[in-house]
Amino acid sequence: MGRKGQSVTLSLLEREKAELEKLALEFGCEWGDRPNISKLIKQIAKRELKIAPNNNWQAERINTLEKIRTFLIDRGQTEEAIALAELMVERGELKNVALKQKIEKFLQQPTSPWRQRIDSYIHRQQPFQLFYRDAREREFTFSIHHAQIVTHEKREYLDCWATETEDNFDLPELQHNWSLRLDRIQDSATISLNHKWRSQLDFIPVELHLYSGLAFGYEGKVTDIENDWHPELPKTRRVVRNISSTFWFIREVLRYGKDCKIISPDAVGDRLKAEIRALHRLYDL
Repeated sequence: MGRKGQSVTLSLLEREKAELEKLALEFGCEWGDRPNISKLIKQIAKRELKIAPNNNWQAERINTLEKIRTFLIDRGQTEEAIALAELMVERGELKNVALKQKIEKFLQQPTSPWRQRIDSYIHRQQPFQLFYRDAREREFTFSIHHAQIVTHEKREYLDCWATETEDNFDLPELQHNWSLRLDRIQDSATISLNHKWRSQLDFIPVELHLYSGLAFGYEGKVTDIENDWHPELPKTRRVVRNISSTFWFIREVLRYGKDCKIISPDAVGDRLKAEIRALHRLYDL
């Protein structure tokens, strides 16, 4: 490797040599069109390249990044998920063999075929059919005419309008709307349908009154039709909002407690009352 006194002998496995050559190419250390390990070592020795620890991340950081990677996949942000996965597998502290294999498998095939097809159908506004298994292991077939990927309570769903209404116990006006958990969509063939794409889900307007701190701190939503102080009731905010699901709406309203009241329609208010009665029975009130 050059004149006496200027040579270094390295004892390397083929895999280690290949990794060094890969780094040499990455940092432009080449001789002609071939990677040159000697140039790489010289740059390190001259501190033109910095060596840093690659195993100083805590397990909590790895777990958090894995949750973010999964979230990005669910949202269809595949390029961002790939970039994060590549960063994770490069780290020396990724000791969990199962997790590492899972990430490497993802990098080999970043998006499952069924997810690719669904994303394509939504993008092209093409009605489609899919198969689904709910929490009770019941299997359904849905003919979908509108769909979008949304987040409900930190989990990703396919909110969609489907021809089928059986076993949907929402209000009659909303029974074509479904929220399907992405991880329960069956990894099987989805097929396109020769139907017309709908512009949106079905909606009904709901009027709310907000009180106390919630009235002052409320941040409007894109589905709000009206959002202003009540003209007759002091310190009361009146909000009218389009909703596509009473299930998700009532779960939100329950978090507000006594600072929020459903004014209309009565059918939505009655569903909230039923939830409150069930809580009373549960806690023997």
